[in-house]
Amino acid sequence: MSLGDHLSQQHRRLEALETLLEQERQTLCQGRVDGERLSHLATDKQALLAQIERFETQRSQAQQRLGYEPGLTGAARAAEDAGCLPIWQTLLDTAQRTARLNRLNGDMIRQRLEQNQRMLNALREAAGNSLYGPNGQTRPRQSQLSSRA
Repeated sequence: MSLGDHLSQQHRRLEALETLLEQERQTLCQGRVDGERLSHLATDKQALLAQIERFETQRSQAQQRLGYEPGLTGAARAAEDAGCLPIWQTLLDTAQRTARLNRLNGDMIRQRLEQNQRMLNALREAAGNSLYGPNGQTRPRQSQLSSRA
């Protein structure tokens, strides 16, 4: 397989990942989050990430076998020599967009988790400071008890 074909296949996988991340973002933006949908998206993302990583490893190993220096500089030289520098640059742009979208989704997930934790803490506090006794009657407030003593 030529480097251009390899990069095109890798780019298609990155675009598929970007699509999944966009779906994840839309799901996270809904008022009520669909946990089952997010779980399926996470599974699909993991599968795509494994494929992308495998393709990147193959590309990097071929780059070094052909005598190009490791890293982005060597990759750009290899792509230029193979006549596929435009697809390499497109792949890099897509990878940057995808990484940014993944970070944004991660931030949204962290915010939701923090919000849920605050709500749980408030519920726990409210449960610990119950206004009602075991018999269903209101409990006297602390200030009422202090004034009676």
